[in-house]
Amino acid sequence: MADGAYRFEYAFLPGGWQTDVRVTIADGKVTALGGDGPSTPVKGAALPGLPNLHSHTFQRGMAGLAERRGPASDSFWTWREVMYRFLGALTPDDVEAIAAMAMVEMLEGGFTSLAEFHYLHHAADGTAYNDPAELSGRIVAAAHETGIGLTLLPVFYAQGGFGGQQTQPGQRRFFSRDADAFARLQEAARRHTAAHGMMLGGAPHSLRAVTPDQLATFLAASPDGPIHIHVAEQMREVDDCLAWSGQRPVRWLLDHAPVDSRWCLIHATHMDAGEVSDMAKTGGVAGLCPITEANLGDGIFAGVEFRDHGGLYGVGSDSNVEIDAAGELRLFEYGQRLLHRGRNLMSGTEGSSTGEALYRAALTGGAQALGQPLGAIAQGQRADFVVLDTDHPAFGPKPEYWLDSYIFNAGRNAIKTVIAGGIIQVDHGRHKSRDRVAARFRQTLNRVL
Repeated sequence: MADGAYRFEYAFLPGGWQTDVRVTIADGKVTALGGDGPSTPVKGAALPGLPNLHSHTFQRGMAGLAERRGPASDSFWTWREVMYRFLGALTPDDVEAIAAMAMVEMLEGGFTSLAEFHYLHHAADGTAYNDPAELSGRIVAAAHETGIGLTLLPVFYAQGGFGGQQTQPGQRRFFSRDADAFARLQEAARRHTAAHGMMLGGAPHSLRAVTPDQLATFLAASPDGPIHIHVAEQMREVDDCLAWSGQRPVRWLLDHAPVDSRWCLIHATHMDAGEVSDMAKTGGVAGLCPITEANLGDGIFAGVEFRDHGGLYGVGSDSNVEIDAAGELRLFEYGQRLLHRGRNLMSGTEGSSTGEALYRAALTGGAQALGQPLGAIAQGQRADFVVLDTDHPAFGPKPEYWLDSYIFNAGRNAIKTVIAGGIIQVDHGRHKSRDRVAARFRQTLNRVL
């Protein structure tokens, strides 16, 4: 039902929980709350769907392939070599099949919209497809099939390391030889997103992957839309940036780029106190991916300090080794607890719900990072709802505890129904296209692996 009305038993509105909430929908957006008239009843507790602000969907296909110890100590950099070998075999059909599987699992796991940080552009030998945005189009097709909201972020990747280093063979599927070539790819991607009413932004991959001049050229050609960039994920990256520029990565970016509310700085794990404060002041979003950051051994983001400076944040599934919206928020809070040896650290004020504080923050930051009207059950917002099963044993009779119970206890097992763009995509915990998408995904992995 892209048009019509739902009547939720409970709904989490901007002012808090309310009962018996009628929501009218047209063209996939909320047009009104309340009123009389026919409606489809939905049992349970409806939350605004959570935006997933950072993902590489193709990496869903390699989940579990990098969990064997190498001859020396493993790290992000050894994981990256496994990733290069995996993507070398992927065809456009494979990319679409894997993306669709990841998106089905996102919807089943509580994410209803996605910012896809898409850097897989070319054929396995590095040559461009006849349509330079062929693989971008496959991401759009998967999003259209599964019903997830999409902000597509084609990635500009022009060097192999700080200071203009040559790209490696494993990076040839990412590489744009210059800004003009990337502009052609971006324009072709725009045609794919426009055909389905989806958002287009852009992403210089990282300070490792673009020179200062290339970054300036990219920004001049990108007057609107979201801008995302990886920054300060690993200590080696910090050390290499210091050797190249004399500055830490976040500091260099803040001093040399117009970082503002359009920007999402992905990870930003390793910052000093001045960087934390100054990044928060920009109004940009910190894009946190706690499950992937833990899987890769990145480190722990300065969440409490960033929050205290008024910083905005959201969460993403990044490598898609595990896709669980509540799990990302739970691990973020637990990381802060381990770092500071305390409890309920992201709630901010005495007596307030930690789960609610985390969820509200991720709604706000995620919506801003995707550049779309998301993040609330309110007029003008995309009609994205995650409905929790209030008969689940984790949930007691008091709604004020339900977000805590969802995030810290039941997790994705409590998700009963998911509505994306006004259409029921998940019913009783299963996406309506799961069987078809999963069969295609299995066929892909059987061939690739």
